[in-house]
Amino acid sequence: MQHFVFRWIVTTIAVFVAAPIAGINYGDRLDCLLGASLLLGIVNAFIRPVLLLLTLPLILVTLGFFILIINTLMLKFVGQVVSCFEVPGFWRAFFGAIIISIVSWLLSAFFRGSDGRVHVLTHHSQIRRVRGRVIEHEK
Repeated sequence: MQHFVFRWIVTTIAVFVAAPIAGINYGDRLDCLLGASLLLGIVNAFIRPVLLLLTLPLILVTLGFFILIINTLMLKFVGQVVSCFEVPGFWRAFFGAIIISIVSWLLSAFFRGSDGRVHVLTHHSQIRRVRGRVIEHEK
């Protein structure tokens, strides 16, 4: 459950960032943004993996470019279902999907530890005190 809530928050922030840049309109309504982000998260969690599997040969032939088309279609789908969330045209959805992907990737990379789990950065309980000299190796 924590992972889903984290993904929903990341998706909401990503859509919030992408909307004014790509020309996606949600009427400055927070409930519309939250609902569209929730639906986008659900669609990406359940429908997108099936589409990725079905279009795997096309993804391989296009060297992964077709994944952007799938992300675009998912964003257009959400725009069709949520009436207050308007995604006007394929190219705006395409650029919106690119921005959402980049922002989501950056936010996920920032909050994920090396173990792959989400860590909330609140304090530094993992810092250990060391006696003696510390020699750092530069790469």
